[in-house]
Amino acid sequence: MRKIFFSILLMTTLNAATAQNPFLQEYKTPHGTPPFDKIKLEHYKPAFEKGIEQHKKEIDRIVMQRSMPTFLNTIEPYEQSGKILSKVSSVFFNLLSAESNEQMMQLSQEISPMLSTHNNSITLNEALFNRVKTVYENRNNEGLTSEQIRLIEKIYEGFENSGATLSVEDKKKYEELSTKLSNLTLNFGQNVLRETNKFEMLLTDEADIAGLPQSVLDAASAKAKSKGKTGWMFDLSAPSYIGFMKYSTRRDLREKLYMAYNTRCVLGGEFDNKENVKEITNTRLEIAKLLGYSDHATYSLRNKMAKNKEAVYNLLDKLHDAYASAALADVREVEGFATGMEGKALDLQPWDWSFYSEKLKDAKYNINDELIRPYFELEHVKKGVFGLATDLYGLTFKKNTKIPVYHPEVEAFEVYDADGKYLAVLFTDFHPRAGKRQGAWMTEYKGQYIRKGGDSRPHISLVMNFTRPTESKPALLTFDEVETFLHEFGHGLHGILSECTYETLSGTAVARDFVELPSQVMENWLTEKAYLDQFAVHYETGEKIPAELVQKLVDASNYLAGYLCYRQLSFGYLDMAWHRQSAPFSGDIREFERKAMASTALLPIVKDASMSTQFNHIFAGGYAAGYYSYKWSEVLDADAFSLFKKNGIFDKATATSFRKNVLSRGNTADPMQLYVKFRGQEPSVDALLERNGVLKK
Repeated sequence: MRKIFFSILLMTTLNAATAQNPFLQEYKTPHGTPPFDKIKLEHYKPAFEKGIEQHKKEIDRIVMQRSMPTFLNTIEPYEQSGKILSKVSSVFFNLLSAESNEQMMQLSQEISPMLSTHNNSITLNEALFNRVKTVYENRNNEGLTSEQIRLIEKIYEGFENSGATLSVEDKKKYEELSTKLSNLTLNFGQNVLRETNKFEMLLTDEADIAGLPQSVLDAASAKAKSKGKTGWMFDLSAPSYIGFMKYSTRRDLREKLYMAYNTRCVLGGEFDNKENVKEITNTRLEIAKLLGYSDHATYSLRNKMAKNKEAVYNLLDKLHDAYASAALADVREVEGFATGMEGKALDLQPWDWSFYSEKLKDAKYNINDELIRPYFELEHVKKGVFGLATDLYGLTFKKNTKIPVYHPEVEAFEVYDADGKYLAVLFTDFHPRAGKRQGAWMTEYKGQYIRKGGDSRPHISLVMNFTRPTESKPALLTFDEVETFLHEFGHGLHGILSECTYETLSGTAVARDFVELPSQVMENWLTEKAYLDQFAVHYETGEKIPAELVQKLVDASNYLAGYLCYRQLSFGYLDMAWHRQSAPFSGDIREFERKAMASTALLPIVKDASMSTQFNHIFAGGYAAGYYSYKWSEVLDADAFSLFKKNGIFDKATATSFRKNVLSRGNTADPMQLYVKFRGQEPSVDALLERNGVLKK
């Protein structure tokens, strides 16, 4: 009797725990968004465990069938499996980047190997792969749609990329390596976040804040006050760091801040990433060789638009040569200006660049961030960014305060099409916090898909690190911050406007060197007067941004174009250098970096600085052997916007074609085919060179 009693008690307890865990229930929120207000730290691990258990059962049902493998009994149920796991994973890993803490980071160290082991148990399941392979080999004989065939091919590639064709012994080795890599990349990113959060520079002497505009000082004062201190506090978050480096006349303090930023995770200590860089690089190489490839770049690129290393280097080298004269001229001009400003020859160092280049920009164009900020108040900018989607695609955005959010600063909007049809939920999260990693990104809590005749719409999130409001002023953004907003919003539209049947192929689930096209093309509108006139108004007077100020923005749009291109190329070359390695790396990281970036080095090398140990994109993100994609997509976006310029920047027919052939199609077809359907031709680098003033019309 006691055993029965305890069994009943245990089941009652488990059922109660299940009933209280939001991930193990249907979400009863508007549009089925995550119930952030009910999710607690203790809910994650049980939900992951339950999700893994459910997913295993679903896979077993597919494998245990006796019927001949088909799309309907193998591919479709496989694609739709793992619902609980998807729910909890999307929330946990998104918040691990946007609203993290020490407890979540510690929990991630438990969760990551669990997921890696589970994923390997599926992708290395021989019986499951044999069914997938059978469907793949017969994909053209089932009378399937082109999207269904594309799904089969992508799922098959996923298995192939994950070691499904290996021997039993090599599968075991792959499993060990992939679990190790998962842990290494997780540790890398968390080290960068912790090292970034660790640094603070509190200034209390007015001599130390010389040159800083009031907007920067207000933000620094508010930051100090939030920490219970008096004075002006600066840290390594983007608004704080950039503002200080641009305007501070204190060269010694600029150097201090620069060194803190650029020596993150390289000088030893608990957050050092040097060994992680080596281990990640070597583990990726080992996996690539295990799968039959000479290096990680070759393994990674074969499923991207570029296809191979030769195509990547062809682009990087072509841009390197095209921008060489402009890049060198940019540096000489800033050096000359700095010498004239100081009245003596100046040994221009990297911590001087932002300061003197900003002064030169102001001298040449009579324009700087502080002149622009009053016209870019965040609420007005939101209207302008959302309004561009209205002008182009007929979308409207309605704030819904009943949708739960994960932080009080986050807002939720319902997105509707021109005909009033509901399209998506859009979350926006604008300002830096201790638990948020640096940068800006778009992500989703649920992708779009069609099932049983119903169109399940996506939940999209835009996360940024913009200037905060102060006690006396609202959030006034810089030009670069507005440009970043448009960029991430472009990614958001890629998700919002998706019209795919299968979530695996929907939204932004495209090749890495194609995904930046929808985002980067949006940036082009920001120097168009007809667009700025719609929202850029002074936050106090309500006056539109003056025509002469807009013209200055246009005139300054190519300022330092050569230097900035070389900066991006340097990251692309560094990424490729790490991932084209055909032998394990054991050398000095900073020496390796200097050689990899030598052809794009325009300023003196700082001995202790390191890009690699903080390069989240390639060592903790999805851009390994893919950072070149920013320049690849820039070629595409310049070429695409040239059509808008030709037909009219708000031309409905051009926008409709871009929506129909690019934004709505996800990964349902080869990206170049999608682009050509929109553009009528393959892209040319000429549009980018013309836009930057490198190639004259």
